Amino acid sequence: MNEVKDIISGEDRCPGISYTDMLEGDTRTPPDYLFEEHAIDMGDEPLPVEPYISEEYARLEREKMWPNVWLFAAREDEMPDPGDTVLFEIAGKSFLLVRQKDGGVKAFYNACLHRGRKLRTEGGKSVQLRCPFHGFTWRNDGSLKEIPSPWDFKHLEGKEMCLPEARVELWQGFVMLTENHDLPDFKTWLGSAADHYERYDFEDRYTGMWVQKRIPANWKATAEAFMEAWHSITTHPQLLGFLGDANTRYDLIGDHFNRAITPSGVLSPHMKGKDSNYVLDKMNEFSGGEDSETNRRFAAGKSEVDFDKDDPLGARKVLAEAGRKGFAEQYGHDYEDASDSEILDNFTYNIFPNFSPWIGFLPTLVYRWLPGDTPDWCTMEIRLLFPTKKGEERPRSVEMTYIPDDEPFSWAKDLMGPQLANVFDQDMANLPHVQTGMKAMKDGEMELGHYQDSRVRHFQRTMQKYLDGELPETS
Repeated sequence: MNEVKDIISGEDRCPGISYTDMLEGDTRTPPDYLFEEHAIDMGDEPLPVEPYISEEYARLEREKMWPNVWLFAAREDEMPDPGDTVLFEIAGKSFLLVRQKDGGVKAFYNACLHRGRKLRTEGGKSVQLRCPFHGFTWRNDGSLKEIPSPWDFKHLEGKEMCLPEARVELWQGFVMLTENHDLPDFKTWLGSAADHYERYDFEDRYTGMWVQKRIPANWKATAEAFMEAWHSITTHPQLLGFLGDANTRYDLIGDHFNRAITPSGVLSPHMKGKDSNYVLDKMNEFSGGEDSETNRRFAAGKSEVDFDKDDPLGARKVLAEAGRKGFAEQYGHDYEDASDSEILDNFTYNIFPNFSPWIGFLPTLVYRWLPGDTPDWCTMEIRLLFPTKKGEERPRSVEMTYIPDDEPFSWAKDLMGPQLANVFDQDMANLPHVQTGMKAMKDGEMELGHYQDSRVRHFQRTMQKYLDGELPETS
């Protein structure tokens, strides 16, 4: 184990121990990709609010961006058996994802070729795809099965009448979809970050918690609320006792990926005069009790191991060991070689444009943001992916729970856990007023931080590349 270097990092970083320094103080060696720091000069120009409030901008997104990117459409555990069908709708488009007999997945445009009626308005089991309007019917592989009154459609004899398909790839248990058949394969399109998921067996994970809620804010503004951790000092003060919010490292990689890595089990740099005992107490308060069903970390008593309470990483080491033992008991896998970081930390990975699948050995969060039919609202989806217990078959996904529009996330506290639900309610207390506040700005420009808001700039830069025609790159 390396000694922690108590140094001040670059001028754009929070003074004190950096996240990379914490990795070097880990009790196990973290994987190389956690040490890799990636910076892109994003400048310091203000950002306009037009992308968040303009219908013209939303129209350009629908025309130039959404059809030309890889999108998270479903989890395979939603549709494990032949005939299982998932309805995926985004930006005015509708697709039916159907599990095939050979185990593959096809995605069909959800519209009858006769009069355009949607073939299905919900998911479920499909024996065939039959239009409820006039009865045109297709097989689950998309081939035409039946045209009622065929005598009136002799002009279609010999014409290609299979259902048009979007392109699908299966990656780490995620069903990825694009309308652009000329894009590179998903892993090439994403880049090196695709390999970061290999270590955590995502293909064998299952959706154990899944909620959706309508948010009265633009989908980009909502996504960007989760691209930085430094709002915790005001929005989530209960986390500062065990979350290194300002220690977060932000990495920008290529056009389609960026990440924030926020250390857990350490004191926020905003707090002074507290030792590791305090960190343990605060983590125990957050992780225990009613949140045990969706527990992402394990509480640890101070008497369980000997540790130096003045070591800035002392509590982190105790909590990581508690996590290794707890996860081993819960899932039956061996976590002995798992680094402290992979057991504890928040790896907020974002895949452009609207997909945030975290990594790590703990149950991982997955966010997805779906645009509304106006710029002023969106749908936010939150999942927890749980490891499948050793020796057991991967469970089927739980059903999605839609939280009523007039209810907070705490309405679903029995599913999410009250502490986790409260964190999202704190975020949502800001977002409606972000949306209306942007419209009230005199000059229509936002002044962002150089480092801690760098992921927002990176995300907006990639978006503009699509609208300007610089992207997509095709294979």
